[in-house]
Amino acid sequence: MPVSTRTINLLYVLTASSMAVGIGACGSSATHKVPATSHVSLTAGGHGTQPTSAHGCRVVNAPNPKGAQRIPKPTITLDPAKHYSVRLETNCGKIEIELAVEEAPKTSSSFAYLVKRGFYDDLTFHRVASGYVIQGGDPNGDGSGGPGYTVVEPPPGGLHYTFGTVAMAKTEADPPGASGSQFFIVTAHSTALPPQYALVGRVVGSFSAVNAIGTLATDPPQDGAPTIPVVISRATLASN
Repeated sequence: MPVSTRTINLLYVLTASSMAVGIGACGSSATHKVPATSHVSLTAGGHGTQPTSAHGCRVVNAPNPKGAQRIPKPTITLDPAKHYSVRLETNCGKIEIELAVEEAPKTSSSFAYLVKRGFYDDLTFHRVASGYVIQGGDPNGDGSGGPGYTVVEPPPGGLHYTFGTVAMAKTEADPPGASGSQFFIVTAHSTALPPQYALVGRVVGSFSAVNAIGTLATDPPQDGAPTIPVVISRATLASN
């Protein structure tokens, strides 16, 4: 899962030769970076139906940062015989994520654990890298925070980070598959990211909210904070 000197960043800044996207993760003091290849276009899709923003996002106030977290490391494990999904309700629409329980049992269980605790409620998508990824899940709201623990689960072999893939971030010093709470959703057709970022799952159903967030103006342009807040009002876990 996608640069600044802030804690927990994961994507390089767009340059003449490469594009990077910051994606925060574990809650340590190291910088998170994910190398990227040349700029890629967004997958076609709608921008939702909500009024106000030209991109289909309702204009809302940014929540106050929750600050440093010290959550106990999860001990739960999701049942591989069931299907689990997480719904993120945002001011740009709903995002449904099917968790990769069989492929990534530890990472998906950690993500579900945070959802059940209400960790993601009133957090933001604090970074948008145009045509590459959108990033959220930081309690500090700036790419520098995490839950206070780290889970390590190397991603499945042969993983490709394509449009709709949801994955976690890590620092350069962390081993492949290290993650905290920050996650990213790929908005490119494909990327050249190496298989080092723990898999969470994939977006299913409507992609209108993902596309709406991914096309918002940012400061700085191309790779930065969206100029209107993108808030996760509620995250819920469902199973069947």
